[in-house]
Amino acid sequence: MIKHLTLISTHPWKNITITLLLLAAFFPPSCCFAANYDYTYELLDHPGGSTNYRLTVSVTSSLYEYYLSKDHNLHIYDFAKFVTPHPLKPIADDLWSIYSDDEDFANGVLMIVHQIPYLESGPQKYPVETIVENEGDCDLFSFIAASIMKAGGLDVVLLLYETENHMNVGVYLSEEPNDARSSTVYYYTHDGKRYYVAECTGDDWRHGWRVGECADLLEEASARIITLEDCEQSSPGQVSSSYGALQASSLSLVVSTRFVIARSAVTLSGYISPALSSKNVTLYFSSSGSPSSVLVTVVTDSNGRYSYTWRPFSAGINSMRASWSGDTDYAGADSGICTLIVIPLEWLMMGVTVIVLLIVLLVVTLATRRKPPEELEAFEEWEVVDYPEYS
Repeated sequence: MIKHLTLISTHPWKNITITLLLLAAFFPPSCCFAANYDYTYELLDHPGGSTNYRLTVSVTSSLYEYYLSKDHNLHIYDFAKFVTPHPLKPIADDLWSIYSDDEDFANGVLMIVHQIPYLESGPQKYPVETIVENEGDCDLFSFIAASIMKAGGLDVVLLLYETENHMNVGVYLSEEPNDARSSTVYYYTHDGKRYYVAECTGDDWRHGWRVGECADLLEEASARIITLEDCEQSSPGQVSSSYGALQASSLSLVVSTRFVIARSAVTLSGYISPALSSKNVTLYFSSSGSPSSVLVTVVTDSNGRYSYTWRPFSAGINSMRASWSGDTDYAGADSGICTLIVIPLEWLMMGVTVIVLLIVLLVVTLATRRKPPEELEAFEEWEVVDYPEYS
């Protein structure tokens, strides 16, 4: 089901108060570590085949929260922005390890989305959100399928059936599909290429829709072809994927100070355990309750350690978190959340001014409360003279 526009509101940073800073001073330096979201999908070596594979996909909380915070507004036919190849590339890589041609690869993708429970939901969502929430409808499944296919190097488009309020995927193949069970192989032509229909709904992953097959309702339907030049080009992280059980890992984060003056340096550091070198670690921050944003991505050294020096410009209470995506052996991990309070430079200047004024006031007060000793001694030597009364 295609959904209507939705607006996600955010609250900009407002003025900091001394009370807020004092309360923040009692916050613990880190919170509990967030658990990953893990899901398992069954695959066959070939549509109708007998060899089973079990693919484990793990998503970190930080990557899920990153996509939750992104723009979900739907403008005129800009569905392509919900196609995100980069975070799902590990899935595509694993599919290519068991499939030898593009048709089998595309049908393997359909097996995955056919295992996600169907539920008509609210606004459009990004593939990582749908994987984590483990439910969706035609457009959400189409975004996942298109993302994995594109990550695997296939030429793919979205097919929007406006009159039927439906969406699925069109995929260009090197040859006409051989595994389609229908007498007619269905496709749409765009720029001289045949994009074969790939239906993403259905709950029978073993015997579900294959590339080139089409539901009766859509056989004569016209479809708007949405190309994916405007799909997401990069992301701060990826899911981890493996046919075996992914081993656990952990990630630490240490902030060199709890308080810092705006534009002053603060060091963010930590390490992956076990010690893994040349791994990307993404640092996220959220200022005063705003959605998480990516600060920077750094690379671990030979000991699995990373470090980054940051000079925050904006005052506020920042929640800091580190994340790494994992690999074929290890599931990704998030660090605990650390609090960094950035104090405005103007407050420092105001504080210095107040201290100086207090010192001056104290000096003046002490100087006027009593006379110097030499003046007191001179006063004691004065003589009292009685003047005669005049009658």
